[in-house]
Amino acid sequence: MIDNARKRYIFEEMPVLKSIFRCAIPSICSQIILVIYNLADTFFIGLAAKDSFYTSQGLSNALIGGVSICMPIFMLISAIANLFGVGGASLIARSLGKGDKDKAINASRFAFYGSLVFLLIYSLLILATLYPLTNFLSGDIEEVAQYSRIYILITVVAFGIPTGLATLFSHLFRAEGSATHASLGIMIGGLLNVALDPLFMFVFFDIKDAALAAALATGVSNVCGLLYFIFYRLRNKQSLLSVKFGTGMFKDKVPGEVLIIGLPACLMTFCENISYLLLDSIIANVSTDVVVNQAALAGVGASKKINMFAHSVARGMTQGVLPLIGYNKTSGRRIRMKKIVNSSMLITLGFAIICLILNTTLAEPLSMIFLNEKDAIYYSKEYLIVFAIGAPFSAIAYSIISFFQAVGHGKRSLLLALLRKGIIDIPLMFILVSSITYIVGIGAVWATPIADIVCCLVSLILFWTYLKNHARNNK
Repeated sequence: MIDNARKRYIFEEMPVLKSIFRCAIPSICSQIILVIYNLADTFFIGLAAKDSFYTSQGLSNALIGGVSICMPIFMLISAIANLFGVGGASLIARSLGKGDKDKAINASRFAFYGSLVFLLIYSLLILATLYPLTNFLSGDIEEVAQYSRIYILITVVAFGIPTGLATLFSHLFRAEGSATHASLGIMIGGLLNVALDPLFMFVFFDIKDAALAAALATGVSNVCGLLYFIFYRLRNKQSLLSVKFGTGMFKDKVPGEVLIIGLPACLMTFCENISYLLLDSIIANVSTDVVVNQAALAGVGASKKINMFAHSVARGMTQGVLPLIGYNKTSGRRIRMKKIVNSSMLITLGFAIICLILNTTLAEPLSMIFLNEKDAIYYSKEYLIVFAIGAPFSAIAYSIISFFQAVGHGKRSLLLALLRKGIIDIPLMFILVSSITYIVGIGAVWATPIADIVCCLVSLILFWTYLKNHARNNK
């Protein structure tokens, strides 16, 4: 915990850049591993789709599209984990900055039980609505819906709870200064997934069951990640994190403080994936030609996952420095806090610009790694170029949203989270899909970078306003 002399030095005295990298690199690595295992799923599914069983029946794009459209449903597990994980992490870090260990312990308890209950409810809800949900996502293309049902049933219904708890613990361990171990659990799950995908798809299961095999590889890997966190906590006697049920977790405004800070992170992930879910549905129905829709659906699924690299460093950086910002804010080290915010934002922006350049110049070869049909590759290339435009703007918005979470300004971060995903992009999808038609479905894709640009501008205004008031009031 932060009382440890070494960890106190990292939070309070270590040079700012060194402190940022010390806390953020494990988190960034874990986010990159998450992207890699998402891409690995797509890569190996694409490899399986080249088998004669799928190509002879015209099911290649159906398999790729069926697994790809599951991503928003699967990632909503992270929304629940972020609600309690980011909120709990912020409260733990701020409580430790004030020296209030009891509140930090109760925050971890509330975060754990809140996540457990919500994850159980979500899994049961998905089970109850599985058929209408997959029909909606697939545009009633039965072949696509069939593969998506298998994947969702395994990854969300069967393994949703351990997947969400693993994400939760990564947030909570990071809050008390165990950044390396917080990320190791996620990295273990991701790397194991990359290893298990080919084993399950091509060795342990028949190629006809590629969707089932990929889903099981993901579920088993996430369970292993959770087990790492459990073993680490049992061995680390200094950790304050507790899962012991107690009424103290409902006192001292703990539930309200966790939820008000965690809500923006939850809604940002939730709305992001609802947005992607609606985009998939729009693409699946964009043409009267089912073959075109399947190719476009496979293309948008691949392009979204490739573009995830642009967001991986932003998310990793913001998660890594959130405890640093919160701790230094509440302990009165405001100059150090500002240096941490500005430096981490510039690093994040620089990486996003690199991703923008790579994704736009290498869009076609990147798409060819995951897709094998000409039309699907073409759509993926065009969609990826548009998605990539928003990366630098999204990086700035991520940084500022996380900053407001760290310092306890939940309302501002909530507003920005909804602006980035939900308020702007969802209406624009329906408006632009019929207005911009030079490529099938491209109008709906344009809604994403436009929303990122608007959110970035509003974020900067709120951030500069806060800094001016902060300087004036010394708050």
